[in-house]
Amino acid sequence: MKNILLILRREYLVRIKKKSFWVMTLLMPILISGFYALLFWGVFNSQEQQKVSIIDESGAFTQKFKNSEKVKFEYLKLPLDSAISRLNQKQTDIVAVIPQNIMDDPSSLRIYTGKGVGFEIQNKIENIIQNEIRNVKLAKAGIDQKILEEADVNVSSKVVVVSKEGEQKEQNTLASTILGTITVILMFSTVVGFGVQVMRGVIEEKTNRIIEVIISSVKPFQLMMGKILGVGMVGLTQFALWITLTFALTTVSSSLLPANQIKKAAQQQMSEMPQKDKDKIAKKVTETPSDAGKVMGFLKSAKSLNIPLIIGCFLFYFLFGYLFYASVYGAIGSAVDNETDTQQFMFPIMLPLLAGYLIGLMTAGQADNKLLFWASIIPFTAPITMMARLPFGVEPWELILSMTLLVISTIGMVWLAAKIYRVGILMYGKKPSFKEIGKWLFYKG
Repeated sequence: MKNILLILRREYLVRIKKKSFWVMTLLMPILISGFYALLFWGVFNSQEQQKVSIIDESGAFTQKFKNSEKVKFEYLKLPLDSAISRLNQKQTDIVAVIPQNIMDDPSSLRIYTGKGVGFEIQNKIENIIQNEIRNVKLAKAGIDQKILEEADVNVSSKVVVVSKEGEQKEQNTLASTILGTITVILMFSTVVGFGVQVMRGVIEEKTNRIIEVIISSVKPFQLMMGKILGVGMVGLTQFALWITLTFALTTVSSSLLPANQIKKAAQQQMSEMPQKDKDKIAKKVTETPSDAGKVMGFLKSAKSLNIPLIIGCFLFYFLFGYLFYASVYGAIGSAVDNETDTQQFMFPIMLPLLAGYLIGLMTAGQADNKLLFWASIIPFTAPITMMARLPFGVEPWELILSMTLLVISTIGMVWLAAKIYRVGILMYGKKPSFKEIGKWLFYKG
């Protein structure tokens, strides 16, 4: 145990002291927050006002189009050819032609442009015409618009889970799905990322012949376990720093962004709406909870989740899932001389990991899915897929069975990996096959 701790300490300190570790650790959160800040700035500052010419042959849409900071409308009474010539001369950006039969054939609307039209502007023109056609048809049918607005109601429900003992517990499906998806992604990325680091570390030491010196002082199993645990601690440290720094930088950058532009854009959008739409929105606001109320309700319902159990299980499945796959990565690294030769061995490892990842994402929110159930029991996929089920509740016997099989499988995999590691770590100049690696398992000594 002392030798394992010494190797663990060495692996951790050697990697943590590298400049590249700190550069990547500090640079990644800055790049992430800077990217989103730049994207946000570009959305609100890069778009210029466009000039849209309206040719209303029906005469039913006069003064229906209102100007805004992004769009300026003008009404033309010109032949189509003359209007298009103005387009070519860059006197206008868009020409929208509303034909006389627009009421009978809404698909006859034509929009001409010289350099393409954005979806937002196209949607704005279509919505204005669509709303006006609807109002005209409702008026002809003798239907009051207010009756339709009053009939437009929002229906919401609460999910209550009833246990076998009759205990009732409210559950937020959205919160459970989001939490399950996040934990699936985190589990997959950390297990794969840290496992690859173990493999690369073994290959590097083997290539530099450092391993021959180390192996004379410690047993191969101790060396492998010390490296696996040391690299795992380095990865956890970097992962924790990324989360902390990303959260801090995102919070700071969001406070520095021009929030008044968001408010101004929302006000501008409201001013462009017809009065009936404004009244409809105001009615919905009074009938439905505010954004703050929704957030508070979401957080309140999220508290109904068994967070301590989820955190504890996440740590358990990460620990044994990482040990399971990192030992295999370490064995692969010991069997080859360079990273290129690992490709033939990587597919069998990545297949169950990718299967668990895809199953976890595609069945998120489907607590009773049979495929997800069996994937959460089988040790190869359990570390990932069980996290997708936990927020929805898992029977104790299912959790115990899954954990027991994972622990037994991890012990067996570490034992097999150690068998391969002790032989492969001293093999040079030969690319082994699966058959040859299988023989290593039965070597004595």
